[in-house]
Amino acid sequence: MAAALGETAALAVLPVPLLLAVTAGAFAGSGGARRWGRGRGEGRRAEAQAAKDAAAAAFYELDTAQRELRISIETITAVDSSPAARKAAADFEEFGRRIDEVSHAYIAAVDAHDLDREDLDASVAGRACTELTKAKDELLRVKADLERFGQGLASLLGRAETELARVAPAVERARQALLAASEALDGARASGLRADDLAARLAALSPELTKLNQGAGQHGVRETIERGERVQREAAAIRDEAARLPERAAEIDKRLVSLRTRAQALATRAEGVDPVLSELRRRYSAACWQDLQRVPQEAARAVAQAEEKLREARAAREEQRWADATALLSTVRALLNTTDEGVSAAGDRLRRLDEVSFDHQQEVQRTRFAVRDAQRLAMAGRSTPDPRHAGPLDEAVARLERAVDGLQGRHPDWWHFLTETDAVRRTAARVVREIREERGAGQ
Repeated sequence: MAAALGETAALAVLPVPLLLAVTAGAFAGSGGARRWGRGRGEGRRAEAQAAKDAAAAAFYELDTAQRELRISIETITAVDSSPAARKAAADFEEFGRRIDEVSHAYIAAVDAHDLDREDLDASVAGRACTELTKAKDELLRVKADLERFGQGLASLLGRAETELARVAPAVERARQALLAASEALDGARASGLRADDLAARLAALSPELTKLNQGAGQHGVRETIERGERVQREAAAIRDEAARLPERAAEIDKRLVSLRTRAQALATRAEGVDPVLSELRRRYSAACWQDLQRVPQEAARAVAQAEEKLREARAAREEQRWADATALLSTVRALLNTTDEGVSAAGDRLRRLDEVSFDHQQEVQRTRFAVRDAQRLAMAGRSTPDPRHAGPLDEAVARLERAVDGLQGRHPDWWHFLTETDAVRRTAARVVREIREERGAGQ
């Protein structure tokens, strides 16, 4: 304590300049200059750290923007194979290379400087700050370019998203249609109908359902939508057919009964053709009935064929081969229609021959009226008829006259006369139709 007091007393008597020098030396010796230098270094470290944080934020933002844009590009390329879509994908790949370059520069700048070192020199911190700021600026520049590129994809992306939005509904509709078809089949089986062909068609759709479940990522958006629509259509058709099966079975049963009854009635009518032919042979020339000679035999053969097809249709019905049963019944109907025409022709021939042989003038007047009506129409609004119309009508008049002149002898060919008058009336009707069509087109 006495030593300390002595030292203080000594300082008190020193001259002022020397006192200031001693005081300054004391401060210097106590380490004040080192504390001032450490404060300046800490400031540089803080600046470098801030630059590092800003660069890290820019790096994160660029990475996020790249990830988001990659989703957009994948959306576009999954749907669109146009040149514009392919160019967008290529441009994005080029951006990927630029992003890799600036990212590597950023990482290199971070790795080059340990900002946590206690002996970090201020100049080193300054260089780190400069390099990290440059890396941040490059990252932000590329991010801005990437965002502008993304904005230019708006139309492509909008169309792609619209297409993608159709995938889930298309798949769901297909699933619901398959479920409805399965339920309809169950209902048909519950009523005693096997519906084996429909069940096979439904089973054939199983691989398609598997592909739908695998999704658009594996099979493509458009292909998935088209597959969904196709499955929906086919399943809906199966459902409708299954729902109609009871009605179809009842309809086939009804047609079997109806066609069997018709075949029996036609067989009875065919038995009456021979007496009609006998009457024709007795009263008219051979030209009037020769073409009907084989009607009884053809009718009997057709009825027999129809009955055989009916038995086959019945068997197909029992075996629930609906398509075969329907086709066989259509064949039966065609056979009976043809036979009906032949059987009816004999009776109609005798009736018409009786009418014209009793009074052929009625047939002549009827035919002349048709020709005159066509002639009046051809002359309407004209001083002379169009040769395209006048020629056929003049020939029709001459043909009618020849037919009338041909009614000579004891047994005229009345059937030839009737076929000629029919032909003359058809000619007149054709000319009338052509005139009306031409005038209608002219209006």
